[in-house]
Amino acid sequence: MSEQDAIQRAGASPATLDSLVQDLTALGVEEGSILLVHSSLSSLGWVCGGAIAVIEALKKAIGKTGTLVMPTHSGELSDPSQWENPPVPEHWWPVIRAEMPPYDAHLTPTRGMGIMPESFRHQSGVMRSNHPQVSFAACGPFANHITENHPLEDGLGDRSPLGYLYQLQAWVLLLGVGHDRNTSLHLSEIRAFGERIPQVRQAAPIKVSGQRKWVEFMTADVDGSDFSIIGNAFEQHTEFVKTGKVAAASARLMPQPALVDFGVAWMRQHRQNSASAPFKGE
Repeated sequence: MSEQDAIQRAGASPATLDSLVQDLTALGVEEGSILLVHSSLSSLGWVCGGAIAVIEALKKAIGKTGTLVMPTHSGELSDPSQWENPPVPEHWWPVIRAEMPPYDAHLTPTRGMGIMPESFRHQSGVMRSNHPQVSFAACGPFANHITENHPLEDGLGDRSPLGYLYQLQAWVLLLGVGHDRNTSLHLSEIRAFGERIPQVRQAAPIKVSGQRKWVEFMTADVDGSDFSIIGNAFEQHTEFVKTGKVAAASARLMPQPALVDFGVAWMRQHRQNSASAPFKGE
């Protein structure tokens, strides 16, 4: 979306830090909340101050006792043999495995996450977990608890930030994005099938005792292709989702544990044939 498009979406006046706080509060965001945010800046229309204003508005809405969390994934730190969008020539693979810089929570940029998480991870006081592919960043009283232990083999499971958010009774805010971006449903997926969920071999460059190493590990073979269907069902069959507008964006606010529990039940009922096979219905 161009800046001209954003101006047109804004309507009579631009969004400001104060107007964003008012919209978030009206939606139901409360002081002291632990809030996992998935976002699209362009969906908000023209914002005075851009991503920084939105992040500051989120912090102000949850207050000093709240904790703000965003996914800061970096999927390019993976085995090039698995790359599809786009693939690279096979004779490049050894070079990439040998030379790709290791994951660094402070330096490694996000990939495909948008400007909000990328801006957020740079801010003072923000902590970022040490998973090279599916890290999360957080600031606030529970930031260290959420990010400090993030095992390679359980990137999106109970020992990941998603699992800690569940324990802490966190909320999920979809800000201008749909349930297809609702990462917490990966926790549902892993819980739904337990040890029956297929495992896949992953690899990434990380630091081990201060030295770069190319490390292979096994992790759950997750599939989010039916998340929009699950999210829509969650909205239709429960009363947990609060909907409204934040600036020009459609927004959804929901308790993460209720979402995850619903996802577990839905997947056990609807996913067919194997633990990772997505539902093919409408």
